[in-house]
Amino acid sequence: MCGIVGYIGKRQSSSVIVSCLKRLEYRGYDSAGIAVIGNGGIEVRRCEGKIANLEEELKNKPCSGSTGIGHTRWATHGRPSLTNAHPHVEGSIAIVHNGIIENHIELKDDLMKKGAVFKSETDSEVIAHLIYSFIHGENLDFEEAFRRSLRLLKGSYAIAAIKEDEPHKLIGAKRECPMIVGMGKDEYFLASDIPAILEYTRDIIFLDDEEMVAIGRKLPVFKNLKGETVSKESRFIDWTPAMAEKGGYRHFMKKEIFEQPRAIIDTIRGRVSKENGDVWFEYVNIDEEKLKSIKKIFIVACGTSWHAALIGKFMIESLCSLPVEIDIGSEFRYRKPIIGADSLFIPISQSGETADTLAATKLAKSLEATVVSICNVIESSIPRASDGIIYTHAGPEIGVASTKAFTTQIVALYLSALYLARRLNLLTPDDIRERIAGLVKVPSHLEAILESEAKTERIAKKYFKSQDFLFLGRGINYPIALEGALKLKEISYIHAEGYPAGEMKHGPIALIDENMPVVVIALKDGSYEKIMGNIEEVKARGGRVIAVAFEGDEDIGKKVDDVVFIPKTEPLLSPILTVVPLQLIAYHIAVLRGTDVDQPRNLAKSVTVE
Repeated sequence: MCGIVGYIGKRQSSSVIVSCLKRLEYRGYDSAGIAVIGNGGIEVRRCEGKIANLEEELKNKPCSGSTGIGHTRWATHGRPSLTNAHPHVEGSIAIVHNGIIENHIELKDDLMKKGAVFKSETDSEVIAHLIYSFIHGENLDFEEAFRRSLRLLKGSYAIAAIKEDEPHKLIGAKRECPMIVGMGKDEYFLASDIPAILEYTRDIIFLDDEEMVAIGRKLPVFKNLKGETVSKESRFIDWTPAMAEKGGYRHFMKKEIFEQPRAIIDTIRGRVSKENGDVWFEYVNIDEEKLKSIKKIFIVACGTSWHAALIGKFMIESLCSLPVEIDIGSEFRYRKPIIGADSLFIPISQSGETADTLAATKLAKSLEATVVSICNVIESSIPRASDGIIYTHAGPEIGVASTKAFTTQIVALYLSALYLARRLNLLTPDDIRERIAGLVKVPSHLEAILESEAKTERIAKKYFKSQDFLFLGRGINYPIALEGALKLKEISYIHAEGYPAGEMKHGPIALIDENMPVVVIALKDGSYEKIMGNIEEVKARGGRVIAVAFEGDEDIGKKVDDVVFIPKTEPLLSPILTVVPLQLIAYHIAVLRGTDVDQPRNLAKSVTVE
């Protein structure tokens, strides 16, 4: 998501930092800025939009100095604006920050009681105020004030900071967000990603969680949050620039598949409270009486987002006991939907600019429905047309075939169902705590699935020459059959269809023979025996079956040709896990067939025309 660069050395830091920030443009951002220690103190230049705007600002108002920090921002707290752009400055301190500070509201309240004045809507600004307050309130030095501030922060961070009267010091730290140190000749770099600094150095030191680095005139000094020195070794990076942008992965799609655990953590973070047994959304401030008056819910989306909507129907109806209608965006306006003031309308769009979904949203608003959108892009058109917004924090998704945007949409829908069920008094705080406990395990379950990628690659090698696939699922995993088929056809150009497993005998069974692989989501749940019957029907006609099953299922391997196991989880969360092996199988088949994985023919990332 956001990008960080820090520099200390003999060159003009502004030009170095801008050059490095350009290497991070592929990550996506909405504003940019730098802070440099010059003769007159800290000079800050910020802009909305692209780095080209920042370059123009620096051309008109140059700033010089050999120490500085820079940032490209993907908005999470606070809209994209000049005021919310980084760096943030308080007194003698300037900082840039990636991540989410979960307790920023409490910290901000405490600081304001002490006289602090905040200038932005961001969670990040509290960091600058904390450091400054420790320096001037408790007479701590820069490094100790920085360390003390870190101890108060809950959530994730990568931070770089400078102090105007210490022009030869640059400090950084991380927790659950990447941060690296580049070792040059008489110069040093901080960055949130390797591509930023490869032009200048390939000797990299990786910070671990809850470690900080102080860079001065001599070699960087690494310490933990207790102030104890930590020994670190550098690593030589031999990536090409193109490989670096992809984090060493061959394609953006694969990188984004592997980013899903982090994207889900970021989508959950700051929204759940185990203490209170509740879910909270920053941009949903709808009166609870209004929510209690809701009689029906409409979810509208297109493509992969429509599959997420189908999963959301299961979640909301199960937890909230409200009827849910699912519409494809391009169809909604052309029927006469029975929707009004007692309806909740939920549009889902990765980009927030999907033309059909936007048009449906405007129609729902005109019919007096309450609109709460699910989107990945701050201040895009659909959020602006909404009464409330639930942002997914997937970060930029470069690959056209959606992966991490899809799974974060499912997480957002699950959180929405919990939020609504709590306000309708259908779930107790203890119920919410139990479900939160299951949700927070999902990222580690995904890590386990990704570690078994080799299995999906072997399956791909076995079946990549096939011309047709059938995907089957039941219940909440029927939409995953649709999504698995969509992923395969999008990037490999193989014909694939997704079906409810019970519908197989109503037509698709006529196509099954030894040349058509059948992918079956076969979880041990209420429909397991029915699914096993479907598998028997496929095998009786010579079909080859690839199954996705829960770990510990000793029977499934005897019935199918290939199986990918996933960790056990509660049924409503299972689609987040079952889809990942299907993403990987589609990816590896496409690679073997030599297609353009990231930019498949005829497809666009954001469909902004009807």
